[in-house]
Amino acid sequence: MLSGKNKYTLQASSLQEDTVSRDEELAEIEQQLERAGFQARCEEHLIVKKVYKAKLESLRDRFPSMDTLNSRVELFKPIPMQPPKAFQNQTEVDAARNSNHSSVSSNPNSFSQFIAFDYNEYFNDDDVVYLDAVRTSRMVSLSRAFVRAGPRERLHFNPATVNAAIVTCGGLCPGLNNVIRELTHSLYSVYGVNQVWGIRGGFRGFLGLADFEPIILTNELVEDIHHEGGTVLRSGRGGFDTEKILQFLQERDISQLYVIGGDGTHRAAFKIHQECMQQSRNIAVVGICKTIDNDLDYIDRSFGFLSSVEAAQASIRTAKTESMCVSPRGITVVKLMGRSAGYLTAYAALGSGDVDCVLIPEVPIVLEGKDGILHFLEKRVAEKKYAVVAVAEGAGEEILGTSSEIDKGGNKKLQPIGEYIKKQIQDHFENKGLECTVRYIDPSYMVRSVPANAADSVYCTELAQNAVHGAMYGYTGFSVGQVNSHGVYIPIPLLVATSPRTMDPKGLLWERILSLTGQPNPDVGELCNPENEMDCFPHFERFIH
Repeated sequence: MLSGKNKYTLQASSLQEDTVSRDEELAEIEQQLERAGFQARCEEHLIVKKVYKAKLESLRDRFPSMDTLNSRVELFKPIPMQPPKAFQNQTEVDAARNSNHSSVSSNPNSFSQFIAFDYNEYFNDDDVVYLDAVRTSRMVSLSRAFVRAGPRERLHFNPATVNAAIVTCGGLCPGLNNVIRELTHSLYSVYGVNQVWGIRGGFRGFLGLADFEPIILTNELVEDIHHEGGTVLRSGRGGFDTEKILQFLQERDISQLYVIGGDGTHRAAFKIHQECMQQSRNIAVVGICKTIDNDLDYIDRSFGFLSSVEAAQASIRTAKTESMCVSPRGITVVKLMGRSAGYLTAYAALGSGDVDCVLIPEVPIVLEGKDGILHFLEKRVAEKKYAVVAVAEGAGEEILGTSSEIDKGGNKKLQPIGEYIKKQIQDHFENKGLECTVRYIDPSYMVRSVPANAADSVYCTELAQNAVHGAMYGYTGFSVGQVNSHGVYIPIPLLVATSPRTMDPKGLLWERILSLTGQPNPDVGELCNPENEMDCFPHFERFIH
């Protein structure tokens, strides 16, 4: 009986047998598939004749590898009996370890948990995840692919000599503490590394400034941090100094650097990687995708995104209550995060089902006329006496223009689109002689400081473990993410080349918004030139034949 997605896969041993045996096994599998209800199809676009795999950089190609066997893990994981402590130096760590060891030797069952397991499966460079999983008749018989993330049988580093560092950059995001915790757990409890440094305040933590001293992370310190929002290391923008960062890595003998952030942070991380290679330093630099806007390209989603969507829905429910409970008419405008992409606003609106109008950066805002949002809101309020408008913070540049001011992270400052939309609605109803109470809610920072929900917590664990697996193997200059529901390693230059990504204003997500709200939809024109395949290729949703 055929069951499961892997039951019809020819194993490597089968491919080494004689042709007759292989053909017989293949014929049997085909019969099983047909009995199960699958139909054989041979159209060209369904057959992938060639795969272009994203090339990862490896320290193995430049430095001697320890080639350590990634074998059975047998470690003691201390169970904290006292409040966790942030260690400031190695002396304090050694003293704590000695204390733990003496406690374990006197009564191991009371103070520690014994961990022992074997990996059931190792991955290698030949294990890939197809990027172009959805096949249409317009596609050629090619596909792109990423190397699959997971444990490797041979390690580049000797874990016992590894000193690692973790830094969180940019704005807050649900799940940051989860990632820090699971990185620390994986490094200590799975691989048994020597030391893990926590860099405080983003890249400023490398500069030796007062109040930004790095701390030594331990399993005890991070044990409960995943229950809180924010980051125990604190985050920050700016402060990037390649020379001082490399000096820090050298002074503390860091061999693995984990950088958590968005596309700007990943560009900075790649500069660190390039300088390490230029100076022949055997250091793995790993990025972990973090963006509240879900605008890093290729990945299914960024961690913390779903948690923020849940938090945003609470603000929408509040807005609906405020609008419903005023007489004779009420409208509430909710501004949500989304600098260049409207994913958070769109998902929150769909998840709540209570939004009457959604405004995002990808779709121009038309205010006046019969197809304008003001006329639409007038009709909607006439029907049910209230309305809720959700607007992304980056929407409306075609109306308000682009700001020339730049923040410390290199991002342009955004125009006050929420307040502007509120004022335009007020003026419209006043000019019509219609009494209407218009309120404005800005929960922007509230939605990113909440703890991670269950789905994001699990996702953070997967990302952190895969990041450590990749670094231990010797990959560098890469980021971890999920593509088509599988963990993958993505070269940083490829990731940032088309980031930040944006929502497709002619895609299914926006069509679902329109079906929910019934709002007018302005013409956004052509996304790219269909006659030029390379114009569309970076946006793999349109892989043109």
